[in-house]
Amino acid sequence: MRKETATPSFLPLYEQIKQLILRALSDGEWQPGAAIPSEMELARRYQVSQGTVRKALDELVMDNILVRRQGKGTFVATHADDGTAYRFLRLMSLSGEQEYPHSEFIVFSRGKADAQVASRLGVSPGSALAILRRVLTFSGAPVVYDDIRLPAALLKGVSIAMIEDHVNAHKGTLYSLYEAQYQIRIIAAHERIRATLADAVVAPLLGVAVGAPLLAIERVAFTYKNQPVEWRMSYVNTARHYHFDELN
Repeated sequence: MRKETATPSFLPLYEQIKQLILRALSDGEWQPGAAIPSEMELARRYQVSQGTVRKALDELVMDNILVRRQGKGTFVATHADDGTAYRFLRLMSLSGEQEYPHSEFIVFSRGKADAQVASRLGVSPGSALAILRRVLTFSGAPVVYDDIRLPAALLKGVSIAMIEDHVNAHKGTLYSLYEAQYQIRIIAAHERIRATLADAVVAPLLGVAVGAPLLAIERVAFTYKNQPVEWRMSYVNTARHYHFDELN
């Protein structure tokens, strides 16, 4: 393997190739939705066997970083794709049917990171943030209240007009907005889930009584190189929905 593309030698060879491909993606060599070089071309580039490249690509497909399209090749996954747009939506109706939400934006403002949010986003306390609050409705009923904080330095110029135009006019998600406007692709998220009670702010927004039980989900979303992009606290009315996940 070429010296300029070296990775830690203690990793299995296919894992080294996986990390090199991730590095190329992080550097913007292949944009979301674009085709990546063929297995043969990548094998020549990294001076390894085609089988080693295939194993690396298999893992990246399993991680939803790449997607294979039969007869066309391998592409960088994108949040604009109907098949993956709501990959991070983990709510399911009690009937088991997959539903997709409508966003109703309530507040867009500027603020500063407190100690907790600063720690989660990897910024200094007091750093500038864009603050977005919204309600997600399913079949016309409010189900989720989101309090979202974004590092202003990372998403410069983000505005409510930009968000509403993308999410509503283009039927996109916030993650597809980050991708389209800032070339920031969300590839992973960490969630902390606990039970809580609706307070006087959240209760009327979700149409429940103060003190009603809710699910509180704290999420930090990451792009390549484990860089935090978004912090959000979601309050979920579970009267008709539950949080669903698959453990492998």
